[in-house]
Amino acid sequence: MTVHFIGAGPGAADLLTVRAVRLLGAARVCMYAGTYLDPEVLAHCAPEAELIDTQHLDLDEITEHMVRADVEGKEVARLCSGDPSLYSALTEQTRRLDARGVAWDVTPGVPAYAAAAAVLGTELTVPEVAQSVVLTRTQARSTRMPDSEALAEFARTRATLVLHLAITRVRGIAEELAGEYGADCPVAVVYRASQPEQIVLHGTLADIAERVEAAGLRQAAVIIVGRALSSTLACVESHLYDPGRVRSR
Repeated sequence: MTVHFIGAGPGAADLLTVRAVRLLGAARVCMYAGTYLDPEVLAHCAPEAELIDTQHLDLDEITEHMVRADVEGKEVARLCSGDPSLYSALTEQTRRLDARGVAWDVTPGVPAYAAAAAVLGTELTVPEVAQSVVLTRTQARSTRMPDSEALAEFARTRATLVLHLAITRVRGIAEELAGEYGADCPVAVVYRASQPEQIVLHGTLADIAERVEAAGLRQAAVIIVGRALSSTLACVESHLYDPGRVRSR
């Protein structure tokens, strides 16, 4: 039997991959974090599947459920918010499964930042404005950030900056970034992208904190900072599609 770590995407039930839907339908145990998941996603599970909300469980308790299912010969779908490659505790869980001899695999999902960009209708990499995207977070009630990954270090690149798990610190973040990006730099905050409760806030580093606080956002939001977000941006066009570029036949 196998534990399938599945990217649940940003939350919408129709933003799962075809593979994810197939695995959910075949699993007899489905483990998910109820905090971030649209309940409609679970409609892809078989009617007889055991559903386990993991939001109040620690990693050892989660592991025991997986090991039990393996002993019972049941396939497990372990849903991860967004994509398992980002902030999913995949490393900790798979180490525990390896130690217990339980097979596992990974199915990618739509990451939250991509869903947020889609909602905004925005490309995060604009020629000669921003060609890099930094995915990061800040430290609050969480594990310590590596010293080499200070927000100020990323800000110096002026790349498009995507902050996960940081909405409660938006005021401090805006103040810290304004020195490099400028107080007038565009910012977008997307709460629960693709879900019925979705909220989109637009602003600048000068006023985004007030907008977030007025909306009362405390979790499940992505912050995107960068000049690529500007709706009035003047930019060159991509060399790839330049009619003057020599193309091989």
